[in-house]
Amino acid sequence: MASPRRIIRRGWRQLTSMRTALVLLFLLALAAVPGSLLPQRPLNPPKVQSYLDSHGSWGNFLDKIGAFDVFGSIWFVAVYLLLWLSLIGCLIPRITVYAKALRAKPIAAPRHLSRLSENAAFVTRLDPERAAAAVRSTLRPRWRNALRVEEQATGPNRLAISAEKGYSREAGNLVFHVSLLVALVLIAAGRLLSYQGSVIVQQGPGFCNTAPVYDSLHLGRAVSTEKLAKFCIDDLNSFVATYRPDGTAEQFKADVTYSQGLNGAPEHDVITVNHPLRLEGDRVYLLNHGFAPTVTVRSPDGRVTTDTETFLPQDAVYTSEGAFKFQGLGPNGTDLGIQGLFAPDPVDRGNGVIVSGSPQINNPVLAVIAFTGDTSLGDGVAQSVYSLNTSKMKQVGLQNLSLGTNGKYKNVMTLPDGTTITFDGYKQWVTLQVSHDPTQFALLIVAVLMVAGLLGSLAVRRRRLWVRLRVEDVEGSRTLVEVGGLARTDAGNFHTEFESVLAALRTALNAEPADLPVGISAGKD
Repeated sequence: MASPRRIIRRGWRQLTSMRTALVLLFLLALAAVPGSLLPQRPLNPPKVQSYLDSHGSWGNFLDKIGAFDVFGSIWFVAVYLLLWLSLIGCLIPRITVYAKALRAKPIAAPRHLSRLSENAAFVTRLDPERAAAAVRSTLRPRWRNALRVEEQATGPNRLAISAEKGYSREAGNLVFHVSLLVALVLIAAGRLLSYQGSVIVQQGPGFCNTAPVYDSLHLGRAVSTEKLAKFCIDDLNSFVATYRPDGTAEQFKADVTYSQGLNGAPEHDVITVNHPLRLEGDRVYLLNHGFAPTVTVRSPDGRVTTDTETFLPQDAVYTSEGAFKFQGLGPNGTDLGIQGLFAPDPVDRGNGVIVSGSPQINNPVLAVIAFTGDTSLGDGVAQSVYSLNTSKMKQVGLQNLSLGTNGKYKNVMTLPDGTTITFDGYKQWVTLQVSHDPTQFALLIVAVLMVAGLLGSLAVRRRRLWVRLRVEDVEGSRTLVEVGGLARTDAGNFHTEFESVLAALRTALNAEPADLPVGISAGKD
């Protein structure tokens, strides 16, 4: 029966094998799939609740196994940590072996160089010592080489030069895997330390980077609202959208005034889709835009209320829907609610049905449906600002409103009780996303290193070369030079490279043709 120590050692060897690391990497990718297919609770809790309500027991089962918080689930973290440990266990021995190989001399020359796949021999008038110095000088710096003295039982000793190249192949492989390991750490750190919030801003006063202002805010598990960077987008001065002749968007530009810190001086910048504003380590992106109509309500008793509400686009041509809610402005102190549809470039489809023909402003129309009754705002139940709950309300008016009096439609609607609703104009709004990830730049560097390491491990070839020198004749006037080469990998054209090195050696040694002893080849034809 195996002892616990042997079982642990065997399990560690299995965990730290490269095959296990590849399997864990595949499992990690497989485990991330539900995170892209199912709504995630940290990103969108209402969607998760809607999924649970509509899928019953299946939704509850998925919730129990953590499918709605995949990246924070125990099983995902377990696979993540096992992959991390596996890579560490794989890399430490490989780095140790590679460091020893770098310090070691290239291996000694084989006894018979003529038996190698690439070999040649020639003679030179240089003595072995001078020839060896010329060979080593020619091979440097691309070839790492070492000189050895081969003692002979009879006759003068021989000199042998061992050379190798392509050690950066293993270095590239190690750089790739170490970078992958660091990337896993940085991704985990990014999940803990990052945050992302989005907010809709109408033309005019902006916002400061505090939690309550955001329409949605996702904080990393190690981030609190007190740690948000201190800056303000003081004003959205203007927004400009330009379009091509076919109606597709060409450029979006948001002109903003901002300040850094609690008492920073106002500064100015233009945010575009590919040009975020960088503040205090955060990035402010421009994500979306739309229109916010303005209406004025005048009640018979003289009260006047003006409101501008954000309308959400419903299609690519910015036909937008939204709602206005006025408490106490209806008859007998009831509420007044308005459902609206805004068309920047109106097209009348008949029977008063309005849609937009393009996203560009051209005599815009606001179609309104007025209701009186109870908007349920006082019930204390959260409701969307973009829609109107009409379950306790009665429709009292329907009309299309345009700007001014020169268009097809009027700009004022009068309700039965004498209340008037005037379409006064519109503002543009943008969605700004504030993102903070302190690991982003480091992750970019690691990604570059991963690509560089992978390319190096694929492109570099391991090669070995040996040169043996010995005196050819009794007078010692000529030195026989034997050259042999071996490719550590089959890929690549080593024959051409060997011939190139051989030509360089012949030139450096002033090679001469000569009759060679039996068993020594002069090279391939």
